Amino acid sequence: MLFSFSATPGFDFLTQFARHIEVPLYDDLLIMPEKLGEGYIRRLSFNPEFKITLHRYTLQEDLIIKRNTSGMGNELITIFFYSNEQALGIAFNDDPLVLFSERNESAIQVTSNDLSSTIRFPANHHVHYVVVALSPNYLKALLATNDSNSVLRTITGPGNSFLFFESMNAACKLLLKHIAAIDMDQNLSTFYMQIKVQELLYLLFHQLASRESSVHQSINSVDAEKLLHIRNELLSDLSVPPVLSELAQIAAMSETKMKLLFKQTFGDTIYNYYQQARMEEAAFQLKQGRRSVAEVGYELGFSNLSHFSRVFVRHYGLNPKRYSRQA
Repeated sequence: MLFSFSATPGFDFLTQFARHIEVPLYDDLLIMPEKLGEGYIRRLSFNPEFKITLHRYTLQEDLIIKRNTSGMGNELITIFFYSNEQALGIAFNDDPLVLFSERNESAIQVTSNDLSSTIRFPANHHVHYVVVALSPNYLKALLATNDSNSVLRTITGPGNSFLFFESMNAACKLLLKHIAAIDMDQNLSTFYMQIKVQELLYLLFHQLASRESSVHQSINSVDAEKLLHIRNELLSDLSVPPVLSELAQIAAMSETKMKLLFKQTFGDTIYNYYQQARMEEAAFQLKQGRRSVAEVGYELGFSNLSHFSRVFVRHYGLNPKRYSRQA
């Protein structure tokens, strides 16, 4: 099922999607019809400049949501919290979809309203994600900070084009579970939900504010797609370290621009991002308990197991053997 729309300033996603699948809305709540699957989409408007949409459903066919830029300005910040354990496909320029999931380093997406994007939610999997939409002025007032960090300035400034990905840490995951469990039929539930969403925003922007402050480079949908392609190449084989010249050639981008935009978007250098992903995969494999430390290390490209152990300790504070025993 494909749902395509243009992100005009006054576009009402929930109303238009309800019309698309031919179901009624009940107080900003859409119940999925049996013919499509089960679950719901709920919208909460805390005020005209601060809204959230909760997606919780399982569908019988893939759902593809295609968001086209309207060319009418971008006075809206959209934040996606992807809590799905299964991978979602994301693209920004009609290229092949790149996979993201809760276990990825980039499960939170912060974007201006002027980038086109496509997201595919796989059939027969439980879809769970939260979308927060705010105006730059409202977010600036909400954060109430004089922080000179360029990321915060860019996001809260008027008319900027941006795309940032951030990790889903344990605190965010737990808070999203609490948000999903709130009974919206209870008294003061909307008030409580607003507090929890603001707490979620605090956790996100606390992470973003810790990024290195630098001059922001504007980004468009083509650049965003190239960055996802680079990320996909990085993660396609974690046993092989990245070669910047090869990545730049694949992306048809200069090395300088590629390194700058990648760090700006993902919050780290290409090599550090690769190394973090490699250690996360090592930790995941060790938790499964199906392979020895040596097997995991060799599979991830470490010919020297002492080197593997030192790198793992830097990331997790324990050597791989102790980590596997605790897991």
